[in-house]
Amino acid sequence: MDDLQLLREMRSDVGSAPPATLARGREKLMTRISQASASEDTRPKATVTPIRFRRRVLFASAAAALIAGAIVVADVVRPGAPGATAEAAEVLHNAAAASLHASDAVVGPGQYLKVETKELTGSGAQTTDGRQVNWQETTGGQVYIPANRDGEWVWNREPRVPLESSSDEAKALAAQMAARDSYRPAGQPSSVGIVRAPGGAFYGNEPAAIIGTPLRDAGNLPKDPRALLDLIYERTKGAGKTPDSEAFVTIADGLRTGAVPADVRAALYKAAALIPGVTLTDRQATIDGRTGTAIGIASPDGASRTDIIIDPATGTVIGEQSVLLKDYPGSPAGTVQGWTSVRTSIVDSAP
Repeated sequence: MDDLQLLREMRSDVGSAPPATLARGREKLMTRISQASASEDTRPKATVTPIRFRRRVLFASAAAALIAGAIVVADVVRPGAPGATAEAAEVLHNAAAASLHASDAVVGPGQYLKVETKELTGSGAQTTDGRQVNWQETTGGQVYIPANRDGEWVWNREPRVPLESSSDEAKALAAQMAARDSYRPAGQPSSVGIVRAPGGAFYGNEPAAIIGTPLRDAGNLPKDPRALLDLIYERTKGAGKTPDSEAFVTIADGLRTGAVPADVRAALYKAAALIPGVTLTDRQATIDGRTGTAIGIASPDGASRTDIIIDPATGTVIGEQSVLLKDYPGSPAGTVQGWTSVRTSIVDSAP
């Protein structure tokens, strides 16, 4: 996994520059990366520049964090508008109540909390003749969290597979990108395979409940929804497209870990109900074979929407999705651009 991809995963919801500018920037960055590693690795490289579009994930590299720190964004303040719509607020408060009622599954000694994710995402490559080829692909993984969370966590990262409907050229480019990943210089992380780390600090970074609070300290977060939301606004100030969309995405990221305690989940749901622009988008949203209620927030330009999908019976997040709100060539409004599903279970062993 290269630093550009990891940066995309951490902050893929940052506003976009014009495509031509992005293409030039990507080309320069990949050229520098290739030059830097040329002395360490003389094996053949794929002749494409990879471009992947993904949301933030639970873990990211320290190198990507340094790149992200170099981004300068405009200072913003939290608006004082009313919160979510009445329908959305009702669903979120019901989910909070269901979370507390269901409580957390108990992970016994020697057991693991298995958090399994599957994902449909966009990817692409810039060929040597300057053409851009895009496609959709699936990937997934499993994180095994031990009963003693200070113990060794295990992360199994699965390969990316282009959809069968992808063009032959797209499939060939995806295969080149996968081959290049397998020839990384020593010390550079791969995007596929087993990774192990004490306390879940994969690539040197602890998993977080929200930005600035690791999962191990999630119980110390405010349980008062307004106090929790104010803390999230403070820690995400200047990030994302708007304060409200960034707060919503931060809450979704925490819920997607599958490892936040029930009382914190309840507080996160109630905090989301206070965010202006959050609406009920679909009472029968289906993702990876499961159906739940979708709550979302639109992008400032009205082009897309980010949803979290909640199982109303248990109050758990079963996934999230990105939906187009405007027509684009080949993709009419209502098209699901990508999704991530989340399943949790208790297992007796890890890879």
